[in-house]
Amino acid sequence: MWIPSKLTRPARLHNAILRPRVLDLLQHAPAYRLVLFRSPAGYGKTTMATQWLNEHPHTGWFNLDDNDNDTFRFANYLLQALNKATQDACLKTKAMAERRQFACLSTLFGELFAELQDYPHQTYLVLDDYHVINNEDIHDGMRFFLKNMPDELTLVVTSRSQPPLGTANLRVRDLLIEVDHQWLAFDEEETTRFFNKRVASELETSILSSLRTQVEGWPSALQLIALHAQQRPNHLAESALSLANFNRSHLWDYLAEEVFDLLDEDTRTFLLQCSVLDMFNAELVMDLTGRSDALMKLELLNRYGLFISPLEGADNWYRFHHLFAEFLRHKRHAHMPEQRKALHHKAAQAWLNQNSPQQALHHVRKSNNHALMVTILSDHGWNMFHHGELKLLEECLASLDKSMLFRSPRLILLRLWLVQSQHRYHEVGDLITESEAEMQANDIVFDDALQGELNALRAQVAINQGQPEEALLLSEQALGQLPATTYRSRIVATSVVGEVHHCLGNLSRALPMMQQTEKMARQYHVYHQALWALLQQSEILLAQGAVQPAFELIEQAFKLVKDQQLHQVPLHEFLLRLKAQILWCWNRLDEAEEAVFKSLDVLAPYDDTKSLQAYSMLARIAITRGEQDKAARYLQRCNELMECADYHIDWCANADIANLLYWQQINDHDSVSQWLRQAVEPDGSCNHFQQQQWRNLALANLITGQITQAQNILTLLLESCDKHQLVTDRNRNLILQTVISKHAGDRPSALAHLAEALRLTNSTGMVGNFLIAANDIQDLLQELVDEKMLNELSLHRARQLLREMSSKERHRLVHFDEAFVEKLLNLPDLPELVRTSPLTQREWQVLGLIYTGYSNEQIASELDVAATTIKTHIRNLYQKLNIANRSEAIETAQELLGLMGYQSA
Repeated sequence: MWIPSKLTRPARLHNAILRPRVLDLLQHAPAYRLVLFRSPAGYGKTTMATQWLNEHPHTGWFNLDDNDNDTFRFANYLLQALNKATQDACLKTKAMAERRQFACLSTLFGELFAELQDYPHQTYLVLDDYHVINNEDIHDGMRFFLKNMPDELTLVVTSRSQPPLGTANLRVRDLLIEVDHQWLAFDEEETTRFFNKRVASELETSILSSLRTQVEGWPSALQLIALHAQQRPNHLAESALSLANFNRSHLWDYLAEEVFDLLDEDTRTFLLQCSVLDMFNAELVMDLTGRSDALMKLELLNRYGLFISPLEGADNWYRFHHLFAEFLRHKRHAHMPEQRKALHHKAAQAWLNQNSPQQALHHVRKSNNHALMVTILSDHGWNMFHHGELKLLEECLASLDKSMLFRSPRLILLRLWLVQSQHRYHEVGDLITESEAEMQANDIVFDDALQGELNALRAQVAINQGQPEEALLLSEQALGQLPATTYRSRIVATSVVGEVHHCLGNLSRALPMMQQTEKMARQYHVYHQALWALLQQSEILLAQGAVQPAFELIEQAFKLVKDQQLHQVPLHEFLLRLKAQILWCWNRLDEAEEAVFKSLDVLAPYDDTKSLQAYSMLARIAITRGEQDKAARYLQRCNELMECADYHIDWCANADIANLLYWQQINDHDSVSQWLRQAVEPDGSCNHFQQQQWRNLALANLITGQITQAQNILTLLLESCDKHQLVTDRNRNLILQTVISKHAGDRPSALAHLAEALRLTNSTGMVGNFLIAANDIQDLLQELVDEKMLNELSLHRARQLLREMSSKERHRLVHFDEAFVEKLLNLPDLPELVRTSPLTQREWQVLGLIYTGYSNEQIASELDVAATTIKTHIRNLYQKLNIANRSEAIETAQELLGLMGYQSA
């Protein structure tokens, strides 16, 4: 459904003059990143670019219009143009764009540049009329494009205004060639050659010089004058006089008086009718005007070299010169207002004959012909949906009268899936309710197939809203109603059944349903759903304690992402986050952090509310490392997000545990108590997210000294784990049960629970929860080791954990947190200089990081402040402690740690 004319460069005008002085400026273009033709309308930007690149074989051309502000559409056409220029060197990236498998243009272009890294030929990509682009996401993407594109590629932009592409920076770095209106304006020699080629009679140099001066070399104005001279060769001097006071506001008057009004009535009518089209060929114009001589008429007009510009290619596509197009639209609005709707209606029909429903819809909206819009949406809407024309479809559906929209069940479904596909889950339920009420009012009944599709969608909404029983009923109804050929909705319904069993704790039933979903999705190439099924299988295996197989499924999912170019879809974020969760449990914190940061890159184009899980995971990583400042910053972001959106219990539970662990670490019992007062108890404990929230409640009760309440919750959780085979949650619960038993004074039970937790960890490898509870269980672990109460494998695990806890404690001390500094300052043998010249908390942190071996830049990154700020802190602590250099700072920190009874790390 691509429009060929948008990807074809204009053909060279047969009477165009060569402009060596501009071409000389462009001869070194391969050494530059950007060539910018920037000038007001009518200075020949496109003509000059066409002349320059006419013989260059590796040139991609993208003719932009207002509709290209849609990011998906822009990306697809740009890649079509570039692929054409490089002889199909970027097919994979083009496929990604066509499937909408990218989150933002920057990530798509990153894949593009990787694919083009070995392409050897100098290539030019032209974006013609970039001034029509007002989408900031596209501007961001093109700035990334210019910054990172291969050396063999040069971007060429024509624009009426200064494009927001970082041109100032490129100019300073000598990476920009700018051809502005002063370069494009004709000089006297070019003006003379221009008129000599168009006017047969010999012209006086003084007259041409006067004309050029008066219009300041404006090529389009000179073209108008030349056309006038062709028709009235004896009146060129009059033209010069008539332009004595010429300015931009007089252009339309000049065009009317000196050009348009001199045409015959038939030609004027033809031009005004055609002006409704942004681009056209003979077939379009024939359908629009009803004229059988359309091609001959276009060819006749083309001889003038002003009214229309031919686009390169065999299909004889044209477009009006921008100046003349503006004039014609102005003229048509003034003199043919009654024909506006009829012309747009005919234009829509003409585009439908060209098999371009998206272009037809633009005209239908202007004609306000809702009946034709319904027909087009019914016949072509789903195909457009699959090709990513989501914005246009939504706008058209929103413009329809409710009485027309709700007469068509297919349009109702299209509207609902448009919202669902863009993850606006909260809207879908309300729209379904509205749709059902309107259909009932209009006595419209769905057949089984359509009812099945609606039920599949409702099932997905129900599971998203935490209503598993309702979702199961609806999905099973859908599977009974849907024909075998309606594979998309059948895959959705099957997936929902699996999700429901997962949520209800029926893991042995959930897993095969998700395996079936994956098989169906791969068979019918619905790869997003296949990825979702793999992620669900991984979560199920994780819940069953099969952590290594769960991680191996994650690796399979990454392969699917790579093979099908799914890097930029939102599900990729879920995949990265799930990987981070397992890596955290395995105490591979650096890898976990890297995965989370990658997930945030995927989420960059979406609203911030989607990033709650990522920030809560980063907070947990920081807490595990003892990095309280970092944890506080991440948790502040989490809490801000939770205030402005409603989240699923899974998301809330993960954010809550990070908050609770942080408050526990800094002894903020008031915040824990406040959280406990407003916390909501889950209505069950049969899945991992309900288990997590109950554990949060138990931990909060424990921190606030309510041991009995904490114990009651753990008893409930452990029973539920046994019932639903939630092995991993049992592992986590046993660690918390160990701490509760210890605080209850039942040390034998605490040791027994800890030994069982170690036994489970031998198969899961999950040590993160042990390390978080290190302060409470370290002595218990040591006793299990000393008293030889463990088998060999568990003994090895316990010793490993003790080493990790010792290392973690050293790392925490190096950060010199407030509690450590308070104890240090109360030591009787502390040097008086340290006591009388106390450092600020930030300066203590900087001292600790210097001791660790961090550079200034690393310290700045660790504390999230500017490097200049770190230099100030270092200068201050040097002065306060009478330190001369970094070596003395390390020695001082080592001595202070020694005073506290810690050996140097």
